Amino acid sequence: MTRAHIGVAWTVVLLGACASPSATDSNSTGSDESTDSTGASDTTIVASTTSTEPSSTSTADTTSTADTTTGDPATGCPGTTLLPNPTDFSARGPWPVGVRTTTIDDLTVEVWYPAVPGSDDGVDPAIYDIRLAIPESEREKISDADNPWQPCECRRDLPIDDGHGPYPVIVFVHGTASFRTQSLPQMVHWASRGFVVIAADHPGLWLADLLGGFCGEPMVMQDLGGDVDAMLAAVRGDAPGLEDFATVIDATRIGMSGHSAGGGAVSGFGGDAQVIVPLASGGVDAGDALQSVLVMGGTDDSIVDYGQQQAGYADAPSPKRLVGVAAGGHLSFSEICSLTNDAGDNLLEIANAAGVCGAQFAGFLFQCSDTLIPDPDAWAIVDFATAAAFEEVLQCAEIGDAFDVLREREGVQEVLETR
Repeated sequence: MTRAHIGVAWTVVLLGACASPSATDSNSTGSDESTDSTGASDTTIVASTTSTEPSSTSTADTTSTADTTTGDPATGCPGTTLLPNPTDFSARGPWPVGVRTTTIDDLTVEVWYPAVPGSDDGVDPAIYDIRLAIPESEREKISDADNPWQPCECRRDLPIDDGHGPYPVIVFVHGTASFRTQSLPQMVHWASRGFVVIAADHPGLWLADLLGGFCGEPMVMQDLGGDVDAMLAAVRGDAPGLEDFATVIDATRIGMSGHSAGGGAVSGFGGDAQVIVPLASGGVDAGDALQSVLVMGGTDDSIVDYGQQQAGYADAPSPKRLVGVAAGGHLSFSEICSLTNDAGDNLLEIANAAGVCGAQFAGFLFQCSDTLIPDPDAWAIVDFATAAAFEEVLQCAEIGDAFDVLREREGVQEVLETR
């Protein structure tokens, strides 16, 4: 795919994309290194095979699955057969989660998917090496001992559960100065409940590209709209990258979500997605395919004020919902604040101590504080609301009074619905 470059200084992109998600739209452009179909490239955020990794028992598999499930033994939209999900939308679903890395266009893409039940027995969880999301010149500055490894409640290359499905697809776009696994708990949660979830490292928005500007590397331009178009082409089988999933993907049922600038990037895809969920961002534009909107934000967000989510909800087409997370910060919709090393140091502290170029300037994005809602509590709210919204439309699930139930949940500031 050809990318038309625009001449915007990357510092403007860095500041504008975060403070105003609409500043990162489908008219910006980008590029990235290519990987092969296994994702074996220095841009792939996977654990190094030569590194000393943490124990596979670290933080993986800590989420329990509720016993109570919805519907009949076989659920789903017409033509689809799915396992029943727990009625608690914040509970893990019935599928173990597999993960594969692939390339779509010039994008490094992670795919989380429902795997054959039981196929995870005895298989070690996947672990991501976050050093691969910073410029290559800086990676050796952070030792294995100091590295904040990111364990996943998923396992690499498990067999796809092709006895069920086909599965709807969720496309996720990360935020400014971030990476494709930034919201890993949500990716795994959705996949466990019967979705194929894809997320890319977006050139020009990716952490390595933005830090690279401070390391003397050339500016990388953004084309978030083009990135999403490329991912949709692969979902529909019109471009390579998802051949392994061709028989299990339901390309007629698509959901999208994005964090901060990523929320702005997906806001205009109502012609392709039936459900759009911007997180810590703004609203959503109308589209022929769009059937449901969920806007979420944190009331204590210091990067994108919660009022922007309230205004985005007011302007969004119906049916729509707004969920405000009490004492939620900008990163409460990601795992970034919880990524710490054995010494308890977070990403920013580690990078600054190691002398990673540009780390001190990225600090304004790093809203992590003990005064905010604890991450697990925020994730439970995000998991509940997003799963309910996606499943209602994309899996034809009867969600009943789910959002009334959510309204009474501790940590929820407000829930608004317009049907």
